[in-house]
Amino acid sequence: MLTQLTIKNYALIDELQVSFNNGLSIITGETGAGKSILLGGLSLILGKRADLSSVKDSSNKCIIEATFDIAKYNLKSLFKIEDLDYESLTIIRREILPSGKSRAFINDTPVKLDSLQVLGNCLLDIHSQHQTMQLTDDDFQFQIIDALADSSKALIEYSSLFKALKILNAELLTLQTKKIEFVKELDYNVFLLKELEEAKLVNGELETLESEYEALNNVEEIKEKLSHSHQLLSSEDIGVLANLTEVKNQLSKLSSFGKQYAAVYERVNSSVIELDDIFSEIENLESQLEADPNRLNIVNAKLQLLHNLMLKHTTSSIDELIVIREELSNRVLVTENLDLTIAEKEKEIEIITTQLNAIAKIIHNKRKAIIPTLITQLEAILLNLGMPNAKFQIELHNSELFLANGTDVLTFLFSANKGGQFNELKKAASGGELSRIMLAIKSILSKYTQLPTIMFDEIDTGVSGEISNKMGSIMQQMSKSMQVFTITHLPQIAAKGDTHFKVFKEDVNNVTQTQLKKLNPEERIVEIAQMLGGVNVSNSALEHAKQLLN
Repeated sequence: MLTQLTIKNYALIDELQVSFNNGLSIITGETGAGKSILLGGLSLILGKRADLSSVKDSSNKCIIEATFDIAKYNLKSLFKIEDLDYESLTIIRREILPSGKSRAFINDTPVKLDSLQVLGNCLLDIHSQHQTMQLTDDDFQFQIIDALADSSKALIEYSSLFKALKILNAELLTLQTKKIEFVKELDYNVFLLKELEEAKLVNGELETLESEYEALNNVEEIKEKLSHSHQLLSSEDIGVLANLTEVKNQLSKLSSFGKQYAAVYERVNSSVIELDDIFSEIENLESQLEADPNRLNIVNAKLQLLHNLMLKHTTSSIDELIVIREELSNRVLVTENLDLTIAEKEKEIEIITTQLNAIAKIIHNKRKAIIPTLITQLEAILLNLGMPNAKFQIELHNSELFLANGTDVLTFLFSANKGGQFNELKKAASGGELSRIMLAIKSILSKYTQLPTIMFDEIDTGVSGEISNKMGSIMQQMSKSMQVFTITHLPQIAAKGDTHFKVFKEDVNNVTQTQLKKLNPEERIVEIAQMLGGVNVSNSALEHAKQLLN
């Protein structure tokens, strides 16, 4: 319940601090006194977007702070989900800064408006004339029936399955679309893959083949050069090896004459050894070398194949071709396995669909069973509220589709007059009748579910006399199990309250300000008397006011 409200620098309010009790609280005041300002401030607590134009003094920040006693609301799990510190006395604060930026806090923890809205909906229900039109909304009508039918657990399970089905259907559609695309490309991909697989690609093969091709293609020139080199090294007359050997022999005789001669000898000896090794290598290469036209053709063909593949796939190496081969292999494999994947997905959808149908049937049966009770209670309350001929016709029709809250299509029809045609609420009921129907529904809901603090904003519009008295009695009955506020212009309703507040304007230092005052018993008598007979209170009005209060 709302225990305290503080408003600073908002609209016509300079500073206001007021405490509230449980039960039925009445708020009255002249038209234009500022009751809408109070509702506007509370709306900010519920997460409504802030507007700098509503700040009284734009050079200072605006603060609206509300304290709620939430001990009996079972909200610990919600606080955990929203990552908030739970306090049985929870404080919600909104600040509008001079810059126009807005900040929100729950128990001094900064929060986004989404969190404020989630928590606010559990704490305070401001019922305005605009909200009465919710009666004509399918979602609201389902909420009424489901609250009475105690369908919350089944609806949570249904919602979870419904989300899972939507995800599975989206995945199936993606797979089916992918299959259509892949099947179109499958033949070409298989051809490309086969071409690359037949090429038997090996890392580094291109460089090896190019080297071999150069050797085979120039075998005669290589053989000629090796032979001439062999002669230059081994000729008896001018052979480099023979002459260097002779130099070595001559220097060997000098090596004992000094270190410098020995060093030269060692260097020449090393050269002889190296040159002898080169000579042997040239002999070996020359002996192995022979023309092989067949091998040359094979290497040339393979090189042509590799270059053509690289040109075709716009690559510059065998490594890149191997990567493309693997990608094509995976793509072909995925295409070939898509039917199996699609079949598995369809099986999952079939299982979820069966589960959804089962839970939807439970929800339908619960709704169908409670509808007669809802109709009976609604018509009984409306009979009391001066609508003796009010009749409802509520039907459930099965949809072939899974909807967000089941498979039911709801027909919620109303007739206000005896023998009248049933029609949609918005067409069949006047504004005053809609207000009474909404009050009846809120009254019924309060018996079946833990409603938050509720504030009725002139729900008595369009009614008067005995009917307003009975509307007040209904709100009084509701207030026994919850905190109820009502903003009213009717003295019959105002007299039903446990606490009475008056909204009024006053001029302070030539500035008009809105104030909210809790009335004592004597002030309350005067206020109700003024509501009965105007500003100039007569003795009869005072007596009538006392009778209403008693």
